[in-house]
Amino acid sequence: MKIVLQNLTKKFPGRGKKAQGEVTAVNDLSFEIADGELLALLGPSGCGKSTTLNLICGLEKPTAGHIFFGDRDITVLSPELRGVGMVFQNYALYPHLTVRENIVFPLENRKGKDKLSREEMNAKAQETARLVQIEELMDRKPGELSGGQQQRVAIARALVKMPGVLLLDEPLSNLDARLRLKTREEIRRIQKQTGITTVFVTHDQDEAMSISDRIAVMRDGVLMQLGKPQEVYDNPESLFVAKFLGTPPINVFEGQVRGERLYIGDEAVLEAGGVPDQPVWVGIRPEGFLPQEDGPLSCALGRVEVLGRDISILSSHPACTGQTLRSIISAETRVDASAAQVHFALKPGKVFLFHHETEERIPCVLG
Repeated sequence: MKIVLQNLTKKFPGRGKKAQGEVTAVNDLSFEIADGELLALLGPSGCGKSTTLNLICGLEKPTAGHIFFGDRDITVLSPELRGVGMVFQNYALYPHLTVRENIVFPLENRKGKDKLSREEMNAKAQETARLVQIEELMDRKPGELSGGQQQRVAIARALVKMPGVLLLDEPLSNLDARLRLKTREEIRRIQKQTGITTVFVTHDQDEAMSISDRIAVMRDGVLMQLGKPQEVYDNPESLFVAKFLGTPPINVFEGQVRGERLYIGDEAVLEAGGVPDQPVWVGIRPEGFLPQEDGPLSCALGRVEVLGRDISILSSHPACTGQTLRSIISAETRVDASAAQVHFALKPGKVFLFHHETEERIPCVLG
């Protein structure tokens, strides 16, 4: 099922003495989600991603704009008629019902030609449980399950009616790190196996980048960038996107372009052909540093952390906006941990320039 959001806007009335007027949670949002695609809505808390999900499923009505499923305008259609499966952050399972009864529940309200017999409902529940690998848990109640198992039950309940669209709202946030990794792999497997168009809301960029076909990065209700995860990481269109994606995060410096050369502090670190003289923000990915004795960027060495296949160098520079800058290099590289300074050459493809006022990316080829 293809989803099209067309100039979608949602405003809420302000509440309290400090919140005068309306609050715009989603602001003129327009993009398309392809049939069978898994798209992640990514952004910090309060950016409008969950509100967007609620607009798609019908729990919220838009202030303006339209939502299409395929060629059908479903903007004012009630939630139960949209053919959507929803998985909430807190699972929302019925504690007094067994796993089987929780999964069957969405099928019990069908009427007319869509009404199923008890045997048919149980068969569908068993088939869906097999898909999410919880067949042996069918007679247990939610209180007897782990967080990961409860999450699978919630996904099974959403899938049992074979929706055209699956919506996941922060589905992994209540799980520990190891279980979160395993469950996100399962979500991707299930989505691939069913081919259901899926929208996955998260603030965790690792989750978004690891399982999605494309990511939509949001800020203050506005779409900042849309694209394949690696493309967005390699070509951020703004300083916000560059800082939001990446672990460890990008290192940001105050820089200057003078005479088509990029300066960080007093050191010319790269050629910046075609860029007018101006102050800039310089973003350098952690993997963009190359330790060299004669490297143009000089930093005060803090410490060296051996991470197995990689080495992390923690250092500082007066122009860096953070207290510490982190460089990730190959474990084969030798670094003198007792030295007072470390010198770096920079990989041009891992260095980005941003306008000092607008923070938008400055298109250029560094060298």
